[in-house]
Amino acid sequence: MYLHALATAVPAATFTQSQCWDLVQNSPVGSRLHRRSMLILRTVLRGDHGIATRHFAVPEIAGVFDRSADQLNHAFRTEGPRLAARALTAALGQAGVKPAELDALLICTCTGYLCPGLTSYVAELLGLRSNAFLQDLVGLGCGAAIPTLRAAHAILAAQPGATVACVALEVCSAAFYLDDDPGVIISACLFSDGAAATIWRATPGPTGLRCFGFNTVHQPENRDKLRFEQRDGKLRNLLDRTVPELAAGAVAHLWRERGPRPVARVVAHPGGRDVLDALEPVLAPHSLAASRTVLHDFGNMSSPSVLFALAESMRTPPPATAGDFWLVSFGAGFSAHSCRIGS
Repeated sequence: MYLHALATAVPAATFTQSQCWDLVQNSPVGSRLHRRSMLILRTVLRGDHGIATRHFAVPEIAGVFDRSADQLNHAFRTEGPRLAARALTAALGQAGVKPAELDALLICTCTGYLCPGLTSYVAELLGLRSNAFLQDLVGLGCGAAIPTLRAAHAILAAQPGATVACVALEVCSAAFYLDDDPGVIISACLFSDGAAATIWRATPGPTGLRCFGFNTVHQPENRDKLRFEQRDGKLRNLLDRTVPELAAGAVAHLWRERGPRPVARVVAHPGGRDVLDALEPVLAPHSLAASRTVLHDFGNMSSPSVLFALAESMRTPPPATAGDFWLVSFGAGFSAHSCRIGS
């Protein structure tokens, strides 16, 4: 399948990491945390850990840790479709496609649950046809963008004349939780909100790029190292200190199975500074500069992040050596996914 457009969107509200530290200090939740937890928050938010700014869609973010589960879900239901629609509208504009011309819309997310899903809300906002195929992929975590592309690939194989849109959308601020668990604390310092939309057809588009060569690896024995759980009705992120090592191992597995075609650039999910540090030896001599730029400017947006990194990489001059983009994402499961984008 061929890429016809790629667009991204983030909420208008932007906070530096130092401003996030100020929010924690001025929040009642600070008085409920142990001194060690506050020290971790200060160290990460005031130090250089690869993130400069983050964007949050939940209104009045200062009170996010004291909101009820119902209030957080309302924020997801309100802000999620708007953010996804912004990214998709931009992608449709790039491709010269009208919303009524879309035959299928796929949206992945893990930071909120709606029934009907986000696709129903976005289809209404943009005016999709009533017979457009809508598919929501929920629960795949940070790695979800590439499995969503794989689902689009299957649709286009069955319907070569179709126009398919994929959106990766996360409102991580609607899933913020804070207690004295170090993994929970680090999560609150990393995650942010964003959306990325792509348009695909079975015929070449203006980018001249096609997506192919999908692969995946699942490690259910490591499921509890990185996943959401429910606590008091809220999503609480479990983040083990071994995640960088797990990510490097899973990515190495996919890298060994990439096949003989040359790779010019690697585009990795920017899960965090320590994660990227662990990936670099596995993927050397390829640079992860695009992923580091996205992490620096936006934080970890979960599933859209790898597509933000692809957009960033596409803006830079191509390397002297010919080859494909090799995309890799990873997250809850523990799972990792890869694909190629090339001519």
